[in-house]
Amino acid sequence: MKPEPKKILIITYYWPPAGGPGVQRWLKFVKYLPDFGIQPIVYIPENPTYPIVDENLVKEVSDKAIILKHKIFEPYQLASFLSKNKTKKISSGIIPNQKKQSFLDKTFLWIRGNLFIPDARVFWVKPSVAYLEKYIVENNIDTIVTSGPPHSLHLIGLELKQKLDLKWFADFRDPWTTIGYHKSLRLSSFAAKKHKTLEHQVLNTADTIIVTSKTTKTEFQAITNKPIAVITNGYDTEEVGKQILDSKFSLAHIGSFLSERNPLILWESLVELINEIPNFKSHLEIKLIGAVSQEVLETITQFGLNSYLNNLGYVSHSEAIAHQRKSQVLLLIEIDSEDTKSIIPGKLFEYLVSNRPIIAIGPNGSDFAEIITETNTGVFFDYSEKMKLKSVILDFYNQFLEGKLQANGVGLQRYSRKNLTKALVELLNKS
Repeated sequence: MKPEPKKILIITYYWPPAGGPGVQRWLKFVKYLPDFGIQPIVYIPENPTYPIVDENLVKEVSDKAIILKHKIFEPYQLASFLSKNKTKKISSGIIPNQKKQSFLDKTFLWIRGNLFIPDARVFWVKPSVAYLEKYIVENNIDTIVTSGPPHSLHLIGLELKQKLDLKWFADFRDPWTTIGYHKSLRLSSFAAKKHKTLEHQVLNTADTIIVTSKTTKTEFQAITNKPIAVITNGYDTEEVGKQILDSKFSLAHIGSFLSERNPLILWESLVELINEIPNFKSHLEIKLIGAVSQEVLETITQFGLNSYLNNLGYVSHSEAIAHQRKSQVLLLIEIDSEDTKSIIPGKLFEYLVSNRPIIAIGPNGSDFAEIITETNTGVFFDYSEKMKLKSVILDFYNQFLEGKLQANGVGLQRYSRKNLTKALVELLNKS
């Protein structure tokens, strides 16, 4: 007789029809877990407030997954009566530049940071624990995974671990108190301390911590002695037809373009090349795909680059993949901060297999710089390297004119979603 598959309960907030990068990690793990003899049981909110929706992703949910749903109360549902646009932006991580924040912006941020700790999904913790405690006992489940952000989901794991005899894996797609927007939440000293306390409790109670980057592992090792495994995000085999490359010299940024990611060295380089290189302006296209902050758009206008801008807004994941494969150059921009060295954007791994060269800008020592270099998929620049950036853009442009512009990635298989799921299963079975 075939043995019963091992049951794993996965507690996550982002799940189709949620769009954006937060949904991809566990959607793909769940897709491949049954191939390794594991039955995924996914617990999600019944009535969530998703800032981005992509109905196409519903078709990607594995038919072998068991889906559990329970109602959630979110303050965003109330706040949206005052300003639906502002609450949607803040819940998706787009926070206005501090110098340009209105009184309403500051009020929303103060409420978000000080009244809802660790985040606005904290009201889901108690009802979820009550619901899942009963389900876990009745279904003989001995292993749970919580995925954050939102980090309040780790509090569900914390309480279940304290009540039941089970193994708990806390998966951090992003850091907690060192994440880029944390300092923008106008935290009181009490709130900041409370975040630190909860982070410490979670990291020292979970049986194993899973992180997506080496730097986050190093940060957490200063807080806990519990085992920490690095399992990055990755790419999947996407059913997107062969794309015809853009006829323009298109530089495409895909994903949220936050105010703090505004790369002045890029805009300055493009303006100088427009003025110095004949025909450059007739070929240039700046493609922005996803949510873009007003500050970024205003800066593009100030630099006189508006006529080259193609702002497509949010598109479905499949359309985003198509744009990755037909754009001439892909842009990856991270905030110039010590706190963002650990961030490896999920889209990087899709970029890697697009066969298009990447221009990446971020803080010196970024974890994603190492991946781009070792896979030979593009060039990384810190914010002081404008002349080097300008030179590489010109080199890519010349290759574009010759019809020879492409990337030649190496060693990409280690980042396939199936291989990463295999590593996850080995961890689940070992611990």
